[in-house]
Amino acid sequence: MKLFVASGLVFATSLVASATEPEQHAAWKDQGVIYLDHSLNARLHSVPVQAVHLSDGFWSARRKVTTERSLPTLLALLEEHGVVDNFRRLDGRPEIPRKGPLYTDSDLYKWIEAAAWAIASNETSEADKQMLRGDVESLITHIVAAQEPSGYLNTYFVGDKVHLRFTDLPHSHEDYCLGHLIQAGIAYYRATGSRRLLDASIRFADYVVENFGATKRPFVTGHPELEMALVELYRTTGDAKYLEFTRYLLSGVEKDRLKLKDADMRYMFSGKPFVSHTEFEGHAVRALYAASGATDYFTEAGDPAIRRTLDLLWTDLTTRKMYITGGVGSRSAGESFGDPYELPSEQAYAETCASVANVMWNFRLLLLTGDARYTDILERTLYNGVNSGMSLSGNLYCYRNPLASSGEKLRNPWYDTTCCPPNIERLFESLPGYFYAISRDGVYVNLYDNSEMDWHLEDGTGLTVSQATNYPWSGDVKVTVSPAHPAEFAVYLRWPGWASSAEVAINGQPIQTAAFRRGEYISLSRTWKPGDVINIAFPLQPTPMIANPRVADDYGRTALQRGPLVYALEQIDQNGVPLGDIFFRSSAPVTVEVRKELLGGITILRAPGSASEKLLSEEPLYTPMPAVPTRNKRPVILTFIPYYAIGNREPTPMEVWVPLSRFDGPPVAQTAGNVEHHF
Repeated sequence: MKLFVASGLVFATSLVASATEPEQHAAWKDQGVIYLDHSLNARLHSVPVQAVHLSDGFWSARRKVTTERSLPTLLALLEEHGVVDNFRRLDGRPEIPRKGPLYTDSDLYKWIEAAAWAIASNETSEADKQMLRGDVESLITHIVAAQEPSGYLNTYFVGDKVHLRFTDLPHSHEDYCLGHLIQAGIAYYRATGSRRLLDASIRFADYVVENFGATKRPFVTGHPELEMALVELYRTTGDAKYLEFTRYLLSGVEKDRLKLKDADMRYMFSGKPFVSHTEFEGHAVRALYAASGATDYFTEAGDPAIRRTLDLLWTDLTTRKMYITGGVGSRSAGESFGDPYELPSEQAYAETCASVANVMWNFRLLLLTGDARYTDILERTLYNGVNSGMSLSGNLYCYRNPLASSGEKLRNPWYDTTCCPPNIERLFESLPGYFYAISRDGVYVNLYDNSEMDWHLEDGTGLTVSQATNYPWSGDVKVTVSPAHPAEFAVYLRWPGWASSAEVAINGQPIQTAAFRRGEYISLSRTWKPGDVINIAFPLQPTPMIANPRVADDYGRTALQRGPLVYALEQIDQNGVPLGDIFFRSSAPVTVEVRKELLGGITILRAPGSASEKLLSEEPLYTPMPAVPTRNKRPVILTFIPYYAIGNREPTPMEVWVPLSRFDGPPVAQTAGNVEHHF
């Protein structure tokens, strides 16, 4: 390992830069979504996408439709709307007009990144891999041909717009497009070993690093993204100049030279020192990308001021500004965070990209610390706020993800700003790399689903870990641990924060868990032998949730959650009773019903409720309190479906937070009815 010293900080460089060509060829196979093998501050090391196979289960189904339906249909739409032609016109076809907003290059780069992780995946068929690789190679040919000798590459700032390059950094998205180019190049390199796109991204990154900086032209990330990309480029190449430039970006030293306005800096969440932030504000995606980049930088450089800022921001997000689905960004104006506890349901923006960013940030915090509270937020957001962003059919998308609607169409195949579809695709395709991690003393099981990891411990001992489960519909998980030979290490199993208890047994012998609490990892240290079996069981009862009373929209209402899944009512399931007339009875039991034929196979919740005998829409708008009549109500049965499945049948009113028939305190957890449990 090489060490680089700058400004009193010590950085470890990757071994890739000094490796021989054969070693370089092998190195790409060992690099995960985030490559941390030489990171000084990371507690956990990620596992390559290639090392994990997701078998039949919840996430394999979502990933299968992503590979077989989403990727090809989205590429066809990118072609139809001229995004690919934007590169072809610079590759000898100038008669083609440029189409789309100035940031469309990034959409194609994200699609390539998603395709790269699909190529790396064990679940993708060889035929699909060959098709995707052919598509990507063709796209790379056009991209590389469009790159100028200087390294500059952007299809918008050409021709009569050349003079505008890097003149409006808060709005031009040139930095954003470069960041996604770098990430696409790295992903394709890690999937195939091909450096063509990676080398193109390095040429553009070098152009920026060589021409901008504290003693050169000023630079700022108008849409933070480049910070993450440059740190990952440093990890991939070992060239510390990319890490140094990231430090410059986070330092926020260019406010005066660039004449940045305070409003612009709040919106961008950049332009001033990152460590000056105490809360999230402005554009939600930009803010979370900035936090993700700062986390990456801290993982390498260890600046304690950045760590304090990250802790402040995480607390602000999770205690004051995040929806129960993990969605973030409550205001449509500026796609931005609102004030603390400003979390309206029907007006919620909760952009899919912001949920993706929430997962990415918490994954980085998890790998940095090994703390399960970050995995809890990652899981909540992944199953709900992200998963709702793509239809079950794989070709319709939500840009915003409200928690209530009057029946508008939420899903569409295309948006003029089409950032969300390829963003959710790149996350789903890279998901195997999130399931497991390796630490100095063992292996972490972060997420539960049918899967197998074929990798090794830190000391090189081969290790296979497999799961058999019906999670998230069941809380029972069977984990088989098979080291290449008997070895002493720890297996860390996450006890989700939503689970009231955890029962654990090794080879049939119960293990005491009193030393652990929910929301933590259960550490099982012993000499493991091939074929050792861990059984873990989490109770999966439907749980009515209430919000902090300061969340005005949710006061006097409850939301149902079961395991990691948040549930919602859709009008179509309520036997003609208007949602506005429905009340939840907190004292009545909620039952569980498996519906294999509904919405791809789901577990629904059936809850006793009540509805007004007289439609509330027929009552006066205002009534003096003494004259309020006692409303006659009739019993009804409410049918809840998982929130991620909303909007997959027909446009229909929907709500997550349901009024309580009598709000006399927090509702109690309910007892589950019959539900199938099987491996």
